[in-house]
Amino acid sequence: MADDLLHLYRNYLACLNDRRWSNLGEYVADDVVHNGRALGLSGYRAMLEGDTHAIPDLEFVPEFLLADDRVVSCRLVFHCTPQHAFLGFGPTGQRVSFVEHVFYRFDDRRIGEVWSLIDRDAIRQQGFRERP
Repeated sequence: MADDLLHLYRNYLACLNDRRWSNLGEYVADDVVHNGRALGLSGYRAMLEGDTHAIPDLEFVPEFLLADDRVVSCRLVFHCTPQHAFLGFGPTGQRVSFVEHVFYRFDDRRIGEVWSLIDRDAIRQQGFRERP
């Protein structure tokens, strides 16, 4: 079962990287919760679309990937150039590298809950400043 979940998750990442937003519901539940907030599929999609608008070259690359029968754990690595404000940081035109540690609980082969932590300190250390 874990191998199936890893395959499904890799397909989800391909969906994100290809910006196939209309297919997001194949991987994400209608009532998805992100970091304790009930976003629903439309809110989750809006969040991802906002991220990729702010950073057009954003690519979701898994560095470490583990799964059991219901949970996927991943360390995503990003190397990108923000064009608009992202996570409260103003764009500088410079490339930035950071990681996200994320856990996904799957229900009926779709993501039902997401816990995410982005390494904001790594972004700060590269000269990006938070906007007031």
